[in-house]
Amino acid sequence: MPDILQARRGFLRRAAAGFGYTAFAGLAAMDSLSANGGKNPLLPRKPHFEARAKRVIFLFMQGGPTQHDTFDYNPDLAKHAGQETASELSSGKQRGRIMPSAFKFLPSGQSGIHISEIFPHLREHADDLCLVNGMHTDSPAHPQASIFTHTGSITFVRPSMGSWVVYGLGTENQDLPGFVTMNPPPVGGASLYGSAFLPASFQGTRLNISAGQDPIENIRNPRMDFESQRRQLDYVQELNRGLLDRTDGSDHVEGVIQSYELAFRMQQAVPAAMDIASEPDSVRELYGLDRKETSTFGMQCLLARRMAEKGVRFIELGHRGWDHHNNLRKRLAVNAAAIDKPIAALMTDLKQRGMLDETLIVWGGEFGRSSYEQNDKGDGRRHNNRGYTMWLAGGGIQGGMRYGACDIHGVAVEDRVHLHDLHATMLHQLGLDHTRLTYRYAGRDFRLTDVHGRVVKEILA
Repeated sequence: MPDILQARRGFLRRAAAGFGYTAFAGLAAMDSLSANGGKNPLLPRKPHFEARAKRVIFLFMQGGPTQHDTFDYNPDLAKHAGQETASELSSGKQRGRIMPSAFKFLPSGQSGIHISEIFPHLREHADDLCLVNGMHTDSPAHPQASIFTHTGSITFVRPSMGSWVVYGLGTENQDLPGFVTMNPPPVGGASLYGSAFLPASFQGTRLNISAGQDPIENIRNPRMDFESQRRQLDYVQELNRGLLDRTDGSDHVEGVIQSYELAFRMQQAVPAAMDIASEPDSVRELYGLDRKETSTFGMQCLLARRMAEKGVRFIELGHRGWDHHNNLRKRLAVNAAAIDKPIAALMTDLKQRGMLDETLIVWGGEFGRSSYEQNDKGDGRRHNNRGYTMWLAGGGIQGGMRYGACDIHGVAVEDRVHLHDLHATMLHQLGLDHTRLTYRYAGRDFRLTDVHGRVVKEILA
């Protein structure tokens, strides 16, 4: 096998293993071009209507961040602290003692929306944030809820939302993947960035952001220089084009040809996109790259800005460890310190470059936490899928507002937003009608929102 193909094949092999396919089947399905009239499926395509955003940056906090201590201000929790109470669910009663917020909420920005004190840098961007406090989803279990957050389904293997976005819009840079995911959590596996039954060219490319490690395995060739690899690839492509002629222009063969070319171009484009040597010291300070607590996520946020500048359509950043069943005050403070400065830096950087208005930023986890204490120490919260918070910024979203509310039990009761609604709204901001973005598979048309979802127009600017 030619060395220049190792990077792309290695990625496909790992992704295919996550879905139970063979490596060859994953490669053969790489570019089923029939969906794009025989053209490169990653070429930019017109949206259904005028878009407010060109791209998405999704900040995924795996573990279920507690909304009661971060972005959902509810003074009734302090009023009823320690009170034994219960709520009626379809599965029966849930009982516990009300736990007040572990931190102070402070009015922030000109809008005065309340944000926890553990986010001092994000509080400076309060007027850009839309806090969706009435979120709810279908499962309180981490694996199922994580997959549902990304694919809109729990029971079946479905394409991730990043794959749907690239399928609908293509990407603006043909030398880089249209969908990248940095440090994805292990919970959910490759399903979080896989393309499932969509052509495999729309799946996410995983980037491992850590010291001393190449972001993509086999991206560098230690034995051949660039010119030698080009000659090698030209020979292989000549054979492939001969096969293409003998198969009457097979989409699958054409897809293999294009995937080899993308792998070749990525060898220069990916390292160039990841090379931050040209960034000034002021940017390093802005993102906290030289501080232990912010260096890793700060690097992800800086790379997200660079990828956005270079035309990558969907960028996901992963941060683990938000499953706070105990020691909540200490662990949540550590988590917040790791992401607060980097995310604020990303927003500042995008705004200074005139990119925030065309970039939709989404923050959140797979669900939230209960208003009840986890244990007698009162230092943890239970899982809660009935009410939680996600926030959005940029990309035509109205800032400085909170939408929806939960009651004292942590159940979304006002202006409720289901995860399908959030997906529909994200697609809408990209100029895509979620009811029209479909793919024919196994005799029916599938879409990200299944047969559900509404655009939450109340939060649009």
